Amino acid sequence: MRATSTGTRLLAALVLFAAACGGGPPERRQPPVPVEVGEAARKAVPVGFRAVGSVEPVASVEVRARIGGELTKVWFAEGAAVRAGDLLFTIDPRPHEAALRQAEAQLAKDEPLLRKAEEDVARYASLVEKDYVTREQYDMAVASAESLRAAVAADRAGLDDARLQLSYCTIRAPVTGRTGSLVVKAGNLVKANDQVLVTLNRTRPILVAFAVPARWLPEVRRLAPETISVRAAPPEAPESRSEGRLRFVDNAVDPATGTILLKAAFPNEDERLWPGQFVDVSVILEEEPDRVVVPAPAVQTGQEGRYVFVVRSDSTVEMRQVKVARIQDRDAVIAEGLAGGETVVTDGQLRLVPGARVEIRGGKGRVAEPS
Repeated sequence: MRATSTGTRLLAALVLFAAACGGGPPERRQPPVPVEVGEAARKAVPVGFRAVGSVEPVASVEVRARIGGELTKVWFAEGAAVRAGDLLFTIDPRPHEAALRQAEAQLAKDEPLLRKAEEDVARYASLVEKDYVTREQYDMAVASAESLRAAVAADRAGLDDARLQLSYCTIRAPVTGRTGSLVVKAGNLVKANDQVLVTLNRTRPILVAFAVPARWLPEVRRLAPETISVRAAPPEAPESRSEGRLRFVDNAVDPATGTILLKAAFPNEDERLWPGQFVDVSVILEEEPDRVVVPAPAVQTGQEGRYVFVVRSDSTVEMRQVKVARIQDRDAVIAEGLAGGETVVTDGQLRLVPGARVEIRGGKGRVAEPS
C-alpha cells in the first residue's frame, strides 16, 4: 500500500516536470515607456537672428558745479528719478549776492554821470558854433561822454555776469533721468568745473547695443529700421522681455570681428532694462505664416538624418523622418515630415523603438491617428 502511494506521487511529479519542460515560459508584456510630449503646431514663425546686447542710456550727463563754493544743500535722494529742471544742489549764494549788489551799485553810479556828460555834449555843440567855447573843450566833452558810455556798458555786462554767477548757485537737472551715487555731500567745498557731483542716466526710453555678423546687413538694410522689431530680455529671466524697434545701423563693418553694430530703442516705461545690463536680443525681420513648429528637443539625429517620434492613437510611437528648416529659440521649424496637429515625444526617446508603447507623463498631449 505504501509502495503504491509513493509510486503515484513520483509519477505525478514526473508528469508535471514533463509538462513544464515541454511548454515555454509565459509571455511577459513590456511595460510602457514614460515620455514627455509636445505638439506639432502650425503658426506664424518670426524670421530673424539673435545676439547678446548691452543696455545703455539714451543720455548720460555728468553734473558738475560751474562756480566754486560750499555745497549747502542736496535736494534729491540717491537713485531717485528726476525731471529736467528739478533742483539738485545749492551752493552758498552769499558771495555772489554781494557781487551782484556791487555791480548794481556801480551801474547806478555811472548812469547819472553818463546822462550829465551827454547833456554837456549837447550844450557845448551849440556854444562852439557861437565861439563861446573852444573846439578843444567840445572835443573833451564828447570824449568824456564816450568814456562814460563805455563804462556804463561794462557795468551792465558786469551786472549780467553777476546775475549769471548767482544763478549757478542752484544746479538743476539738465535731462529727465535717474540719479546715480552722490559723489559730494552737503557741507563740502566744490570747485568750478572740477569733480562730478552726480551722474544722470536717461532710462526712458533706453537703448540696447549689439553686434551681429555682417552677413545680416543686406537683410537689415532691405527693410526700414522702424519696421524691424527687436526683443530684449535678461538671460536669467527670458520670459521678462521688452519690445522695441531698431534705431541705428553703424556706417561701417568692424574688420577685426566681421560684425556690425546695431542699436534698438525701447520705451522702457517699467524700467525693466537697466544701463550696463547684458541682455539676450532677438531681431525679428519678418514673419512666415502657417509653418509647422515642434519643440526643439523633439528632433533627434540618426544615421539617416533627423527624425521625431510621433505618438499614435493606440499609445505606440512611430519614427518619422523630418526635414528641419531651422532651429529658432526653443522651437524647430519643420519643412517636411509633419502636417501639424501631431503629438511628438520631447523627452524619453533613448528607450524608444518604432512601435513601442508609451505612457505620457502628466497625461498631456494629443495623439495622432495611426498611418
